[in-house]
Amino acid sequence: MKQFDHSSRYLNHSRQLFFPLLVLWLLLFAVPVYASCAGCLCPGDPCRLCPLPAVEGDTPDPDEPEICARIRARVPPISAQPGENEYFPSLDQSIATCVNEGGDVIRNRRRSEEFPSRFYCKPPTPIPSR
Repeated sequence: MKQFDHSSRYLNHSRQLFFPLLVLWLLLFAVPVYASCAGCLCPGDPCRLCPLPAVEGDTPDPDEPEICARIRARVPPISAQPGENEYFPSLDQSIATCVNEGGDVIRNRRRSEEFPSRFYCKPPTPIPSR
């Protein structure tokens, strides 16, 4: 006589119910995150970022933050692409200048047309006085 293992049947049924419910929950949780952009690397450049290092040929915005002009004055713009020998010293100097001026360095892992650089300097936000 054959005996049936009922525990494996219940395990299979619970897996069939659990995984679709888990996927549905994750989708519902993730949709609001993708619907709105948060942070500095959003369309319209809400934080007024400066690309690091500055690239030759890019014209500065007329309303760019002062820190961007100071970084460009201390570290001249370059034409070297990421990976070339001249790129890394300029990047290091730009990052050091940004930090010394009170800015924050933001790494851009998902480059786009609006944000093509690998690193950006976020200008310091003024602290309101009482």
